[in-house]
Amino acid sequence: MLHRARPERDACPGALRVHEAADGGLARIRVPGGVLTPPQARAIAAAAALGDGGAELTSRANVQVRGLPAGAEEELAAGLRTAGLLPSATHERVRNIIGSPSADGRELVDVRAVARELDAALCATPSLADLPGRFLFAVDDGSADVISLGADVGLLAERADTLALVLAGLDSGVRSTPDQAAGVAIAAAEAFLAEKAEQGRSAWRLAELDDGARRIADRLGAVPAGPLPATQPATHSQVGAVERPGGTVAVVAGAPLGRLSRDQLDIITAASEAAGELRLTPWRTVVLPGLRPDEAGRWLSDLGAHGLLVDPSSAGAGVTACAGRPGCAKARADVREDARRAVRAPAGGALPVHWSGCERRCGRPQGRVVEVLATGAGYEVGLDGETRASGADVDQVSAALVAARRAV
Repeated sequence: MLHRARPERDACPGALRVHEAADGGLARIRVPGGVLTPPQARAIAAAAALGDGGAELTSRANVQVRGLPAGAEEELAAGLRTAGLLPSATHERVRNIIGSPSADGRELVDVRAVARELDAALCATPSLADLPGRFLFAVDDGSADVISLGADVGLLAERADTLALVLAGLDSGVRSTPDQAAGVAIAAAEAFLAEKAEQGRSAWRLAELDDGARRIADRLGAVPAGPLPATQPATHSQVGAVERPGGTVAVVAGAPLGRLSRDQLDIITAASEAAGELRLTPWRTVVLPGLRPDEAGRWLSDLGAHGLLVDPSSAGAGVTACAGRPGCAKARADVREDARRAVRAPAGGALPVHWSGCERRCGRPQGRVVEVLATGAGYEVGLDGETRASGADVDQVSAALVAARRAV
């Protein structure tokens, strides 16, 4: 299989390597497993206050802050270190670990414990500081929600005592207990670096290697069992109240266009105090687990009043966008403002939509997505490689989206 050549060093931003965007410094804060304690949620809000006050949720359940002035890096890093969000200067850009949010409490394994162990093992392995910033780990609770998001190295729970090692969608044949799982994932990542060096490639992702998954399985002494069954990744419909075992309720709220304002960060931080923790998801939602039913009702109301998406039929549910103008110099349009103007309440089960200011399509979700791309002559609307509209203005995009989102 042919893959495009990559630069040897990727330019993924981090908390220490800040990217200079058109609207100021951009920092990406890794949140392995997507789990934040209440003090860490406060630290995220404080980090955002150093910039434009808001925060972006990414498709890897990380957080980006924008508009940082020159010289803010030291204060940003100090606050994150104090909160435990920057445990390693050498490995901070490679701590890309997504985990099932397990809002319903029915996970086969404790995803958060496995993700913590994997993060600690990753930071303790010097060679893995050389992983590309786009290399992705996933820990799946058995629901197949995050294993379908294109991770390079995935751990998929099959039973309470067994996880499968998945390499770029291929079942490697390797099985481990929850206690062994982090070590297995680390061995796979080390095998990726070894195979990359042997092939002399500048690959950023496992699938960019020649026969990468099978060769890495071979390095681990395993016989692959074949690709996992195809599944459509979970999307925006998972917002609202979710009942959990024991009579508790989780509240799931979406960030409009993937971005949280200062006020929304404040209300979410307050809610995390009641819930005990905050879970970020790859679908630009936040999960507040373990609330009493009466608490859940109050927080749903408060979050909704602050503009968060708490109903699957909310206008804006399932709609995401890149930064666009004026934040990104490469963007051809203010896609966020245009998306707000074009948004309509989706029909049940409607496909997600992503607006992109240029062909890089930053932040595009995995899976089947209706794409709105800014061109030099209006917008192009596409689905499954088919153009549904071209040269369209915002009103025409809005009409095209109604039809395209029903193609489920």
